[in-house]
Amino acid sequence: MKRLCDFVLGRKRLVRMFVLVLLLAGGGAIGLLIPTMDERNAYPGLPGYEANQKIMQTYGNGGYERPFVPVVTLPKGQRADGPRAREALGRAFEAAAEKVGARVASYANTRDEAFLGADGRTTFGLVFGGPVEQGGLPGSALGEAPPLAPLIADAMRGELPPGSEIQVTGLDTLAQGSDAGGLNVPVKLAVTIGAAILVLLYVFRSALAFVPLLTALVAVPVSFLGLLAASPFISVHETTVIMLPLLGVGIAIDYALILVTRWREEEAKGHHGDEAVRRAMATSGHAIVFSAGAVAIGLVTMVLLPIPLLRSLGVGGMMVTAASALISLTLLPLLLSSASRRLARRREEGKPVRGGLEREASAGRFWTAVAQRVVRFRWLVAGVSAAALLSLAVTALGLNLSVPTTDRLADSGTGRVGLTELTDSGVPSGVLTSFDVYVPQGTDPAAVAGTLRVTDGIHAVAAPADAQWHKDGSAVLTVLPAHEGGSPAGEDTVARVVAAVPDGVLVGGNVTQQLDYVDVTYTAFPWMLAVLSLVTFVMLARAFRSLLLPLKAIALNLLSLGAVLGAMVLLWQWGWGTKALFGIEPDGSIGTFVPVTIFAFLYGLSMDYEVFILARMREEYDRTGSTKEAVVRGVGRTGRLVTCAALILFSSFASMASGGELDVTIFASGIALGIIIDATLIRGLLVPAAVAMMGKWNWWLPAGVARLLRVAPSPLREERKTPGPAGEEEPEPGVPAEAGR
Repeated sequence: MKRLCDFVLGRKRLVRMFVLVLLLAGGGAIGLLIPTMDERNAYPGLPGYEANQKIMQTYGNGGYERPFVPVVTLPKGQRADGPRAREALGRAFEAAAEKVGARVASYANTRDEAFLGADGRTTFGLVFGGPVEQGGLPGSALGEAPPLAPLIADAMRGELPPGSEIQVTGLDTLAQGSDAGGLNVPVKLAVTIGAAILVLLYVFRSALAFVPLLTALVAVPVSFLGLLAASPFISVHETTVIMLPLLGVGIAIDYALILVTRWREEEAKGHHGDEAVRRAMATSGHAIVFSAGAVAIGLVTMVLLPIPLLRSLGVGGMMVTAASALISLTLLPLLLSSASRRLARRREEGKPVRGGLEREASAGRFWTAVAQRVVRFRWLVAGVSAAALLSLAVTALGLNLSVPTTDRLADSGTGRVGLTELTDSGVPSGVLTSFDVYVPQGTDPAAVAGTLRVTDGIHAVAAPADAQWHKDGSAVLTVLPAHEGGSPAGEDTVARVVAAVPDGVLVGGNVTQQLDYVDVTYTAFPWMLAVLSLVTFVMLARAFRSLLLPLKAIALNLLSLGAVLGAMVLLWQWGWGTKALFGIEPDGSIGTFVPVTIFAFLYGLSMDYEVFILARMREEYDRTGSTKEAVVRGVGRTGRLVTCAALILFSSFASMASGGELDVTIFASGIALGIIIDATLIRGLLVPAAVAMMGKWNWWLPAGVARLLRVAPSPLREERKTPGPAGEEEPEPGVPAEAGR
C-alpha cells in the first residue's frame, strides 16, 4: 500500500489522466452495453427449461406460461355434455383461441369428463397464450402475463348459450395487481444520492461531504468498462445494468467514507499534508482492499452457478466493487492531498479549520459508551443478541421457494369467483397449474397419455386431435394435476410425471422449471459455502494475523445471513407488516433466486463492516496490548463510520424496494434488512462482545500456521492491564489512565 500511495502522490498528473481516461471509456462502455444486454431469463441445460423452449419454438405457446382457465356455468336445465351445449362451447373456445392466438383444451375438443363439474352445468378449459418475455429477476413471475382474461371472456361470451356465466381464473389472473410497477432507476438513484448527501453532510459538516459522492460518480461508469470487458464471456442481463448504479453508489461512497474519515483523524492528530494521506492509506487503504476481496468472494457464489442472470449479477457486483476500490485508492488520495494543502494554507493564515475536524481527534462518545457497556456485560449482551438472531435463523427453516398457491392470492375479483365455482363443482384447484409434455416424432402420444393418466396425482391428461396440438410429427399433451404445483403434493406429482415418461419425451411447465432451478442452484450450495468459508478464512487470517478472529467472523456472518432469511419469512411469507411497508400483499412464497442472491451480496457487504471493525481493533491491540481497550477504542472509532455507511447502503436498497416489481422488492428488502441487522445486532453488539469474551485468544496465530500463511506469527501474551493509582480499580476501558489522577 505504501508503494501505491507513493506512486499516486508522486505522479499526480499521470494518475489524473488515468482516471479521466477510465471515466470516458466507462461512459462509452455504457453506450455499447445497453443495445446488447439480454432481457431473457435463460437456464441452459435445465431439463424443464429445455422442454419449455422446445414447446414454445414448435407450437408458439404454452411451455413455461401458465394457462388461463375460463370457467363456464350453463343455465339451469342445460348440461355441458349435451350436443348443442358442446357445440356452443367448442365455438366459444375457438373464438378465444383466435382472439389471443392460443392453444385450448376443453370438453368440446377432448370429450374428457374431467373437464366437467359434478353438476354437469359447470365446465372449464385451458387457454395457453403466446410467449411472455421473462425479464427481471427469476422469481415466480406471477401476474407478469398479459391481462388476457377480459379478452378471453369477451370472445367467448357471444358464442355461449344465453344465460351462461363465464369467469376466467388462473394463477396470473389471481395475481394481477400484485406487481407494483417497474423499477424507476432515475428516481431511485436520486433518492439514494440524496440520502447519501444528508448522511455525509452530517458526518463531515463541510464541502468535504461531496468528495465520497464524486468518487462514486466516477466509479460507477468505470465499473461498466469492466462489465464490457467481461461481456464476450458472459451474457450481460438488463437487471445487472439496472442495478449496477444503485449498488455502485452505495459501495463506492462507503469505501470513500472510510478513507476520508481516517484522513480527518490523522489531520486532527497533527499529521498534515501528504503525511496524513499516507497514514490513512496505510491503515484504511488496506481495509478497503481486504473488504473488496471479501465482497468478491461472496459474489463468486453467483458466478459459479450455471444460471446466466445470476452469473451476470455476480460479475457486475464484482466489477463495481473493484472499480470502487480502485477509484478510492487512486483518485481519492489526490483529492485528500489537495484538501490537506488547503487546510495548511488556512493554518498558515491563522484562519479556523472548519468542518468539525477537531472531533476526529478522539473516538466518538456515543459508540465508546456503547462499547464500554458491551464489554462490561459481554456475556449478557452476547447471549441476548445471539438468541434473537438464532430465533430468526430457525424461522428461516420454513423458507418456501415454491410457486405460490391459490389460497395466498387474491381473495376477491373474477379470478377468485371463477376458482370458487370450479372447486365447488368438484374440480380440483390443481388444474390451474396444468403443464405441457412434449412428445417427439416416433413416440406414440396416445401411449404416453395412457401412462400418465394412471400416474398417481393426475386429474386428467388432455390430448386433443386438433392441429394446434400436433406439428411436424410431434405432439403436445397437457397434464392436469389434482394438487397445485406449489404444494408438496403437486411437486411430488411433477416428479412422478418426469419419472414416468419414456426417454426423449420432455416435461415442461412453470413448476417443472422452478424445481429444476432450485435443484441445480441449491444442491451444490453447501459445498460452495464450504469453499467460500475456507478462502475467507485464509484471507482474514492473513489480514488479522489471528486464528480465531476469522472463524468468529465467518460464524457470525452465517448467523447474520440466517437471521435475514428468517426475517424474510416473517415479512414475505407470514405477511408481518408487508402491506403497511410496501403496499403489497405477500403471496406466501419467496423467489427461488432470493436466498442465493441475498447470500452472495450480504456475505461480502457484511464481511465488509467486519473487516473495518476488526482491523481497527487489531491496530489498537497492537498499540495497547489490551483486548478491552482494543474493543472499546475500535468500536469508538468505527461505530459512527459503520453506522453511516450502513445508512447509505440501506437507503440504496430501500429505494430499490419501494415501488418496484414484486421480485425486485423482495430481493432489495432482504438486502436492506440484512444491512440493518448486521450493523446493529452483529457489529454493534455481538462482535465486540465476542471479542471481549475471547480475550488474548483473539490475537493468537501459531508459528506453523503463520508460515503457511506467509505472515508474522502472533504468539499468546498476557493482557496488559491499564494502570491506575495504587489501591484503585482499573479504569473503565476506553478512559485514559490519566483521567483518574
